Amino acid sequence: MPTTTGRRTTEIPTRLLVLGMTHESGTIDAAELYAVAEACGQTADQVRSCLRRLVADGLFVRKGSGVTAKFEATPAGLSALGSTIERTRLAYAQDMAGRGWDRQWRLVAFAVPESRRPARDAFRDRLLALGGAAVQGGLYVSPHPWHKDTQAEADRLGLGELVAVATTDDLQIGGERDPRELVRHLWPIEDLARRYTAFVEHHSYVLDSLGEMREQHRRLPDTVFLPGALAMGVAFQECFEDDPLLPPELLPRPWPGRAARDLLVRSRRLALAIRQGPRPSLFRLFDEAIEAIA
Repeated sequence: MPTTTGRRTTEIPTRLLVLGMTHESGTIDAAELYAVAEACGQTADQVRSCLRRLVADGLFVRKGSGVTAKFEATPAGLSALGSTIERTRLAYAQDMAGRGWDRQWRLVAFAVPESRRPARDAFRDRLLALGGAAVQGGLYVSPHPWHKDTQAEADRLGLGELVAVATTDDLQIGGERDPRELVRHLWPIEDLARRYTAFVEHHSYVLDSLGEMREQHRRLPDTVFLPGALAMGVAFQECFEDDPLLPPELLPRPWPGRAARDLLVRSRRLALAIRQGPRPSLFRLFDEAIEAIA
């Protein structure tokens, strides 16, 4: 997207760029990646360092060498990529439907001894990543049907026998039963709303700039499109990663997260429509996920 308006430049994490070049098959083509990285102002050394970390973390395996190398996602890598895509699908599907809650609360409880603290911490982090909130120590809640995912993670960590789950339509915390009040108590909704609002305010100019280019029949060169798309994606992701993606029924209305997602996808589609240049599309998995919903 256009970035020549004097706006503050977003710091670009190389990892997001690298993962943003992943094909649906879970493969990263080094030649494609280095070309896009150069257009985004990332050095070859930065890219190589990031790829080494992804391999060391067990998320990708390297096949070949140099610019002809391919990096293939491992089962752990595919799981991480799949989780991101599923979150994207859930967010936009809920936005389109305007609802997503069956009025059931799902509870997960666990009591893990201190001797297994690493597994306990990993399980807790996974619950938070799935959008859960802590009711108290060892007790987490979500309005989403997450029991299958939480049980799978518990089994993976060897904690299956230490985890209990329950579902209820009558959740009371501190004498409060109202679902929206419970959400305000359990999740940092107001802070998240402020951050999404700031994203919309900071990037609202993008649609006007792109629309003006289209009206003037001007093409968007990759030297502008790629770094602009990446910067906007980074800014959005900073909010999205902390979003529990609660069903619309439980959120204030209008919810700025929906406005932010709408701005992102409309800007993305318009930029792709007027884009020029042979370089491969950055964030192709995002595009495919959105098109599958629309």
